[in-house]
Amino acid sequence: MSDAEWAVVRDAMPAPGWLEGRGGQPESYCHRQMIDAVRYLVAGGITWRAMPADFPAWDRVYAFFRRWRDKGLAAEFHDRLRDRVRIAAGRDPEPTAAVIDAQSVKDAASVPDTTRGFDGGKKVNGRKRHIVVDTLGLLLAVMVTAASVTDRDAGQTLLVRLRERHWRVMRVWADGGYTGRLVDFAREVLHVALTVVRRSDDTSGFTVLPKRWLVERTFAWLMHSRRLARDYEKRTDTSEAVIWWSMSMVMSRRIVRRAR
Repeated sequence: MSDAEWAVVRDAMPAPGWLEGRGGQPESYCHRQMIDAVRYLVAGGITWRAMPADFPAWDRVYAFFRRWRDKGLAAEFHDRLRDRVRIAAGRDPEPTAAVIDAQSVKDAASVPDTTRGFDGGKKVNGRKRHIVVDTLGLLLAVMVTAASVTDRDAGQTLLVRLRERHWRVMRVWADGGYTGRLVDFAREVLHVALTVVRRSDDTSGFTVLPKRWLVERTFAWLMHSRRLARDYEKRTDTSEAVIWWSMSMVMSRRIVRRAR
């Protein structure tokens, strides 16, 4: 990170427990080095043991990553950056509309059989990333499942997560994979209007669909991180943490560019 980007990241970091009187002891490592190392791994797609000697030892970096994953600090850090991006764009920090979609990706041999599957529609054997983004394309909720899990089944759990984290969201746009009982569940239980944006039957080739292109652009941003080109993680919550870190990089760089 540049000094300007580190200033942005430092202000968005979650406060450690010892600083707020919640126990523990001060960390003995440099946060900037640790965050740089995690970002390097996510962007470059390296293995943990291939961490360059310029960074702290790989097991120390992994322990930092694991603690942030297990305590939800990676998502909290991401959310603080997202609020800053939305405010800079003239938006309220809490969104009222969102877009949902899923992406199937191949997995590595390290992924256990219990969390992998075959997506018959995309012909992909691996995992599926289900995400919800706001109208700026910024991540609101994420869930990683086996690729065999349907969009409707995963969408129900993901919308519940979205409702718990962002209670002001009243409308969600989706594609044809989210039709059926999920629309009724969203309306009757979550009080969210799930609108399906359909592709015209007489349309051939690629076409930009209203609202749905926002989430497709977010998937394109994520694919700039080589660690996300495949799913290499043994645990699904680790895959979700990598996605939070990837989007954090997108937003911190955007804040610095706008400040110039």
